[in-house]
Amino acid sequence: MAYQVGGTEKIKDDNTVTFKNVTVKNHYVISTAPPYTFQGSTTGYRSGGGGPPFTSTNTIDKYPFSSDTNASDVGDLTVARNDCAGSSSNSHGYISTGQAGIPGSRPQYNTIDKFPFSVDGNATDVGDATQTRRACSGHSMTTHGYASGGRINPSPHNNTTIDKYPFSSDANATDVGDLTQGRDRTGGQSSTTHGYISGGGTEPPFTPVNTIDKFPFSSDTNATDVGDLPAGQEGGGGTSSTASGYIAGGWGPGTMNNIQKFSFSSDGNGSDVGDLTAARGNAGSTSSSTTHGYTNGGNGSNVIDKYSFSSDGNATDVGDLTNSTAFGATGQQI
Repeated sequence: MAYQVGGTEKIKDDNTVTFKNVTVKNHYVISTAPPYTFQGSTTGYRSGGGGPPFTSTNTIDKYPFSSDTNASDVGDLTVARNDCAGSSSNSHGYISTGQAGIPGSRPQYNTIDKFPFSVDGNATDVGDATQTRRACSGHSMTTHGYASGGRINPSPHNNTTIDKYPFSSDANATDVGDLTQGRDRTGGQSSTTHGYISGGGTEPPFTPVNTIDKFPFSSDTNATDVGDLPAGQEGGGGTSSTASGYIAGGWGPGTMNNIQKFSFSSDGNGSDVGDLTAARGNAGSTSSSTTHGYTNGGNGSNVIDKYSFSSDGNATDVGDLTNSTAFGATGQQI
């Protein structure tokens, strides 16, 4: 069928289009936006954190993936806090939940903060999690961020909630499912299709957990137990390659330096594939595209460690954060 505009034939049956003696036949232009990936390609961030005795920071640190160098302070959260969860859209970093390091009350937060990747600057408060809690793990998909598990004071209120919040608009989170068991300070990982929760701990008494949970991004539902780490590991930093999830450092009991890895393509147990440069717990973590995982900070440390995704092996010390912190929000990268 030919198409006419103002009685003049413009598109003929043979897909020929003529505009003032210029003819284009069977010419198609398709423009697509770059695909979203959880892993970053240029920059890692670490937001908030704390250390003894009962201190918290509002610092947003930033470090490049292209070169091994120190981080720089590029902005502030809306409130100083530690034990918070991080996620990333294509354009912004998000920090949810957490706890203030104030002796005595140590208030918890349900705040969801957001800061831009395009410019260095402070975060803004854009919504609330469904509960005030701390020590959650963060996950990211194309359209939403997640915060899972954690702890609600006072102990032993280990939490199972999986919260989900949109990237397209500033809004509160919704409760979309539960972990297989309540636990805190887990490693958070993301494939293109699922969020993963590895390790963590329950208390009192302190008990490290080796469970690997998995929940789908395509539907709001509970997580399932899909495997075990070689050792229980609370307070480890979770990273993600395109093929595997990693968790590094933590306690089991005793401070750990091991890097554990598990597959996204099939449900199964993890394996020990290397060591950090030093044993430490409550470290942060970021993921650089298909190349490297980063573990930053931890108890009494400002070190940024880097380990390869392409081959199993030990990490190397590639720089420093602006301060020595633990319990920071991680998983933010572009």
